Amino acid sequence: MNELNIEIKKKVFPLKTQNKQGINLIFKNLNFTIKKGQFVSFFGPSGCGKTTLLNIVSGLDKNFDGWVKKYNQASHTSYMFQNPRLFPWLTAIENIKYPIKKKKNSEKIANNLLKKVGLEKYKNQYPNRLSGGMQRRISMARAFAPNPNILLLDEPFISIDKKISNSLRKLLIQLWRRNKPIIIFVTHDLDEAIELADRIIFLSNLPSKILLDYKINLSRPRNENSKNFLSLKRLLSSSTRTIQRKKT
Repeated sequence: MNELNIEIKKKVFPLKTQNKQGINLIFKNLNFTIKKGQFVSFFGPSGCGKTTLLNIVSGLDKNFDGWVKKYNQASHTSYMFQNPRLFPWLTAIENIKYPIKKKKNSEKIANNLLKKVGLEKYKNQYPNRLSGGMQRRISMARAFAPNPNILLLDEPFISIDKKISNSLRKLLIQLWRRNKPIIIFVTHDLDEAIELADRIIFLSNLPSKILLDYKINLSRPRNENSKNFLSLKRLLSSSTRTIQRKKT
């Protein structure tokens, strides 16, 4: 079984309003399967549970009714957050080495990744000496260091300069193509989802459901100003609005 299978029967968070206890229903009967090597973007409005979904897949959140079945239970899952979350007391190369520090060849792996992200000159710099874009490149290198089977990315390029985010997306595709882990990429930027993914899963407002599961057939690299790109964006925007209206 070369698949990641997710079934979330129910996920709630406690909710307190006007001194009354209640629950906020995040997911109900959310099911999907991702094949080995597939790059999937989850697209949806703010607050629809995208980060909660990543936390469930990663194992950080076990408080839900359902299950996560990985095709290799001994596999490594990496998680790249919205913020780089580098350890401030470690240098750039030490941050990359951290998840693989017990491996004999950790230095070689980290140095190779530093070259891939173009920061070998900064290997001994601490995070506070690096720009925001550099920190995200180091964070990405760290995520790929253990050669993960599954890589989770929670809006990792949010709130940064467009030129830098464009270069980081290209870098992500380059690194992903080396060993083709499953990637689950969360975004609320449709252009970003179309540019990166093999497949986009559109989520509704709470309680979050799958509105549309769409396979992207555009060849890479993808130009957001091309006719095919813009045509697909219009189609997806129109389709999801129509489906949302029918479900409400």
